[in-house]
Amino acid sequence: MNRLLSRSLVFALALALHAGLALAQTTQAPLRTPDVIYVPTPPEVVAAMLKVAKVGPGDVVYDLGSGDGRIAIAAVKDFGAARSVGIDIDPQRIKEAMVNHAAAGVGDRVRFLNQDLFETNISEATVVTLYLLPSLNLKLIPKLNKELKPGTRIVSHAFDMGDAKPLQTVEVDGRRVFFWTIPIR
Repeated sequence: MNRLLSRSLVFALALALHAGLALAQTTQAPLRTPDVIYVPTPPEVVAAMLKVAKVGPGDVVYDLGSGDGRIAIAAVKDFGAARSVGIDIDPQRIKEAMVNHAAAGVGDRVRFLNQDLFETNISEATVVTLYLLPSLNLKLIPKLNKELKPGTRIVSHAFDMGDAKPLQTVEVDGRRVFFWTIPIR
């Protein structure tokens, strides 16, 4: 009886250790400290951003600094984009985006990557959305111009790109939306 109890105990401990290791492997530490604090884009601004970019069935939308995933999800669900990809450095935001993804029912047309937006290849994008600080927008210009095809649409909530004059600026409930195309000059 003691031998059977000992075996059961060893088995239970091994199972618990295995489960603990599996949990440790799935819990990801931040890649680095995020450049900005997360502030969600209001739904009416999300809609204005995607509308000014004329998002439609042929588009692949990349949302850089995607937070809870609302822009990437709306691009597919509300504007009919072929696909969208949200990129965020904060694993907590990715978890929130995945919960919203499941609730939205957009299937495999939307995905989220826990990556550094400055290091992720975005070359397949036809539309890029941003809600970053002006300094980050400026830092992104060389990447955007290098990786994206001419004519790719760029939309930013609230912040411009310094001397790069937007092709269009829209005001939505006191918030600004800026629009450019590649190349950004």
